[in-house]
Amino acid sequence: MHKHESQVDLNIDHILEDEALRHRLFPVTRQRIFLAHAGVAPLPGPTVDTLKHEAERASIAQESSDFLTEVEAIRRVAARLINASSDEVALLGPTSLGLNMVANGLRWQKDDEVVFYPDDYPANVYPWQALAEQGVRCIPLQPERAGEITPDLVLKALTPRTRLVALASCHFLSGFRLDYEGIAEELNRRGVLFCLDAIQSLGATTVDVRHIDFLAADSHKWMLGPLGAGIFYVKRKHFDILRPSLLGAWNVRSPGYVAQPNIVLENTARRYEPGSLNWLALHGMKTSLELILGLGVKQIEARLLDLRSFTEDKLLSAGFRVLGHANRRSQKSGITTILIENQENALAQALKLRENKIDISLRQTRAGLSCLRLSPHFYNTEREIEEVIKILLS
Repeated sequence: MHKHESQVDLNIDHILEDEALRHRLFPVTRQRIFLAHAGVAPLPGPTVDTLKHEAERASIAQESSDFLTEVEAIRRVAARLINASSDEVALLGPTSLGLNMVANGLRWQKDDEVVFYPDDYPANVYPWQALAEQGVRCIPLQPERAGEITPDLVLKALTPRTRLVALASCHFLSGFRLDYEGIAEELNRRGVLFCLDAIQSLGATTVDVRHIDFLAADSHKWMLGPLGAGIFYVKRKHFDILRPSLLGAWNVRSPGYVAQPNIVLENTARRYEPGSLNWLALHGMKTSLELILGLGVKQIEARLLDLRSFTEDKLLSAGFRVLGHANRRSQKSGITTILIENQENALAQALKLRENKIDISLRQTRAGLSCLRLSPHFYNTEREIEEVIKILLS
């Protein structure tokens, strides 16, 4: 695959200092202030170039003679992002598909327990709630404040019947960042499985799957990739206990494309990919991940936390209520959420921002509080944040 000229020797400061480069790498910046990466992110320029290139190539043949080599190259890039072996990575999106593969692939026993957070994003709630139909006990976590899942809270919910803990690496509304490593180490000691919905972290902060059993994330948020391309991680030692809940010609060995009397699965995470992959989107995801890895995830995380501090300080000094502003830096993410009690005011503010070509996310809590969620990425600027606050105050 060709390499975009602007991916050579890049760093975040370089992008922020060179407006022409910023526009070229992130075309959305020419037209709008985009602060909704916790929703569906716009694609970077290099990713668009890749999609065009691959689409043109597909007009001759969608599957090249190097198809298998290209698939493995994408796996390797995805594996680098989470510090996994490439044979533990299935190329599956959306996130809900991977989470359902875990929920439906384990052999549950009556009165097994699954610990989850009912005020998480629905994709990481319903697969676990549905297990109740199989006699599984669903144990809900109830933090004092929205999204603030602590290791102590998780450990207090465990019993000898706990089979799995399923949590999000970062809460989609509060931006509270899970101490997934601390939780994972404790669960490992107790022999409890851990499934991580990592869509609000991958591309924005370091995630290491060393102590994680299962992970799922689509690429369309902080990874800056296309919709429907994603990463599903299964620790190799769990291949035997997590049955593929979908079967097809790609994950079951069928020599000469002839179905066999016995089902023999592929011996890598490909066993969780039943059929044709979302090929164009995966090429796009690879380019986006190469851009992120080239800039450095730790550098991106530091930039996002600096933007969070800047945004919080400006909002608080202007009299806004900010969810989770008192949390420690290590508990924060690139998500900043403004609480607005009056729903009409929230709708009016969101509309005003949209009319001024600014994209944010309008959300609400279970209690009915309206929220304006700001989720800039590393390429957004302090000037853009100031513009948003100026409009909110107008």
